Amino acid sequence: MDRMPAEVVDALACPVCSAAVNVTGTTLSCANRHSFDFARQGYVNLLTGRAAADNADTAPMVAARADFLAAGHYAPMADMLASQTTDVGDGLIVDAGAGTGHYLSRVLDAAPSAFGLALDLSALALRRAARAHDRLGAVVCDVWRGWPVRDGVAAAVLNVFAPRNGGEFRRVLRPGGVLLVVTPGPDHLAELGTAAGLLSVDPEKDRRLAAALPGFALRERQVLQVPLRLSPLDVWRVVHMGPAGHHRTDPAPEPGGEPTEATASFVISAYRPE
Repeated sequence: MDRMPAEVVDALACPVCSAAVNVTGTTLSCANRHSFDFARQGYVNLLTGRAAADNADTAPMVAARADFLAAGHYAPMADMLASQTTDVGDGLIVDAGAGTGHYLSRVLDAAPSAFGLALDLSALALRRAARAHDRLGAVVCDVWRGWPVRDGVAAAVLNVFAPRNGGEFRRVLRPGGVLLVVTPGPDHLAELGTAAGLLSVDPEKDRRLAAALPGFALRERQVLQVPLRLSPLDVWRVVHMGPAGHHRTDPAPEPGGEPTEATASFVISAYRPE
């Protein structure tokens, strides 16, 4: 088992009783004898109660996302995200809905004294996240519900194309901490159209985002447009790595074929607790 950094363990709380936790061997436990075994891949499952299993990314979705992101298509957005966390020092960066840990890993590269905590419902995704960076720990939980994280321990919270739990964002952020939310711009991958099975961007997105973040003040918003040249396999991957992947069963195309020109559009919003 890859060992979870002690700095990340110190930020965790027992999901049953909220007590502090520690690691003994391959087990995470609290003083009230609630214990949780680490998976051999290095993550720990702190999910309690029932969660909708169909909300978690499947193995094909995880593989499609890992391959698409590894090709560097979204690298400019990851770099911009990282540029906004270089001043966190030795603080903790929590990624809510971290998936494979791709973005959190890039952010940690730009913040060499920081540590990262990847939260996600998909254990399949966190198998990769737990090994994405040596200063990263991965925890299975439902980000819509209460997190197994202590109050006020995070210097920054990341939320990239993922569910937004405003109450937990605010609870875990320390005074002066920053929340970075990445959402799709109105023309994100518009060239692929509905024929590719992608959902259109909600025109009420900005209003709904503000409503989901009570107690936060918007400090900065940047829009990033990235031109893409996608092979048929790239298009298949970008479709299957998102929500549409839950319902698609079409096989991946063979390598080759004519590329498609498209534009990735990202909105990166920085918030501070009021």
